[in-house]
Amino acid sequence: MLRVAAAKRRGNFSLNVEFELAARGVLALFGRSGCGKSTLVNIVAGLLDPDSGRIELDDALLLDTRQRHKMPPERRGIGYVFQDARLFPHLSVAANLRYGQKRAKGPVYVTLEAVTQMLDLNSLMDRRTHQLSGGERQRVAIGRALLSQPRLLLLDEPLAALDDARREEVLPYLETLRDELAIPMVYVTHDFSEVLRLATHMVLMEAGHIVAEGPLGDMSLNPQLRALIGPDQVGAIIDGVVLTIDAQNNLAKVRVGGGELNVQATGLTAGMALRVQLLARDIIISTELPQYLSVRNSIAGIVTTVQSDDAHTDLITLDIGGKYLMARITRSATRELALTPGAKAWALVKSVSLRGHSFAAPAT
Repeated sequence: MLRVAAAKRRGNFSLNVEFELAARGVLALFGRSGCGKSTLVNIVAGLLDPDSGRIELDDALLLDTRQRHKMPPERRGIGYVFQDARLFPHLSVAANLRYGQKRAKGPVYVTLEAVTQMLDLNSLMDRRTHQLSGGERQRVAIGRALLSQPRLLLLDEPLAALDDARREEVLPYLETLRDELAIPMVYVTHDFSEVLRLATHMVLMEAGHIVAEGPLGDMSLNPQLRALIGPDQVGAIIDGVVLTIDAQNNLAKVRVGGGELNVQATGLTAGMALRVQLLARDIIISTELPQYLSVRNSIAGIVTTVQSDDAHTDLITLDIGGKYLMARITRSATRELALTPGAKAWALVKSVSLRGHSFAAPAT
């Protein structure tokens, strides 16, 4: 359990936040550049003093300004991965990793061998850091932080300095950490695609304040998030489980809510937990059971809300059996189909438009 309450004023900027991370998983601090994300994690790490605040991690009190108590950063049991890897240039990869081991204060739950295997570092151990690519440097930085045996891992925009190719190189390793280690993580980013891949929960920040927070599926439908990510990224994020694989057609049948989706099966296996993003722009609404269409997915649902999106379009939210998806349609279509809360409708979506990301943890 991480509990944070902190306030800090720097010039014209004011930070005033309060949140909790109550379970294993990845909490994404998401918001525009300059909203206070890095200031907040620096306060949690003990690298920056707040004007007022209280921070608890499990049973340890890290900070309480009323009691004038501040635990030094090196005793907090927190691993920190910065945007720039901050490796020691005069040391080899192996020596950088061993530095993390030397900082460990608590019991060992992840070994050097496990870290090098998990992050694919064995072939790099004898190299100096200037011989590494940007993605390799970040993997070493993550490994060094893990070997300090932290109770909490902070990652402050760890992929922001990488190009797209290096970013895609590192993301699978971060997914592995989320799925294989019980350590909670706070992940700072302004890139929603990283949130989609990694986060289990989200704290949405704006101008030094938390404007919304919750599980990622709930947050994907939040209007304040839509204002940040733009219309092309608006849509539902739903966790499901792969039921079967049709190898001949490269399709996987995935249970989501009370329905099923067909998604591209590459890399998927039956029983795998899968996160699916359904963009509002890709969903068609029908008020009758559709037939004779090339669209491979049709899910029945009940309209729960009709919201104005702009001058000419609406966002229609459907309950598909305890899960919710959203479609963007023209306002004239809303009128002609008589879409109001309580109406039955079908959501149609092409398999090729669906984005799925697997989780090693079993679906629940």
